[in-house]
Amino acid sequence: MKRIFLFLATNIAVVLVLTVVLSVLGVDRFLTSSGLNLPMLMVFSLVVGFTGSIFSLLISKPMAKWSTGAHVIEAPSNSTELWLVDTVRKLAERAGIAMPEVAVYEGEANAFATGAFKNSALVAVSTGLLESMTRDEVEAVLSHEVAHVANGDMVTMTLIQGVVNTFVVFLSRVVGYAVDRALSRGDNNSGPGIGYTVSVIVCQIVFGIAASVIVAWFSRHREFRADAGAAQLMGTPQPMMKALARLGGIEPSSLPQGLASLGINDKQGIMALFSSHPPIEDRIAALREFQR
Repeated sequence: MKRIFLFLATNIAVVLVLTVVLSVLGVDRFLTSSGLNLPMLMVFSLVVGFTGSIFSLLISKPMAKWSTGAHVIEAPSNSTELWLVDTVRKLAERAGIAMPEVAVYEGEANAFATGAFKNSALVAVSTGLLESMTRDEVEAVLSHEVAHVANGDMVTMTLIQGVVNTFVVFLSRVVGYAVDRALSRGDNNSGPGIGYTVSVIVCQIVFGIAASVIVAWFSRHREFRADAGAAQLMGTPQPMMKALARLGGIEPSSLPQGLASLGINDKQGIMALFSSHPPIEDRIAALREFQR
């Protein structure tokens, strides 16, 4: 969850900064000086939209290390670190990717994988996860993260975020131009007025929230794929099912119908639309189907 939050937050911040800078430089005025120039606006939207997401991707690994305080294992100092490195190496070979960096950080049970390229990724696990799970369960979690890397999920998320950013920037300015024209009532000013500026800012916030729902939906979809990838890497879905049950504090054999979301990354109610991970019981059910 943390890596997704950092990716989205950094991306949104970059887009907003670029928007402000380009507006100050008069780009918006150029786009609207003689009527809205839609082709140029689309080019502008593509540049701004994808710059933020690509920049977020490129700095994802150092940002993840900094934000979690993750310690990269350069030379294993104990048996646990040696096992971690050997296990990730084995899984990476099975997945057909280069050996990722392996790190440990202080925190509750969780893990993440990140990096701009699948052959120079980072896989990190928390001390809480190592303390609360068996080695088979930890290996399943590591398999899940390696599957994320092998699937190129960070690049996929970058492309999706870039596309939605493009539409947010584009539609915000179309609405802003329409509002500005309505407020000016035919006034032939050479550039956008305050109505345009305020409308663009408000629309970027509103449309940005809506876009987050789309990105979150894709993120939940990729979690199911990574679970299936973990099952394939380990040859059985059982360890991943047990690891998920452990994270949710439930037994895989006692999942009543309609069980509320229990995952540490789940949200309930309307906020479930913004969750980057599906409910744990749904993930276990999908693995059961995979097993059949």
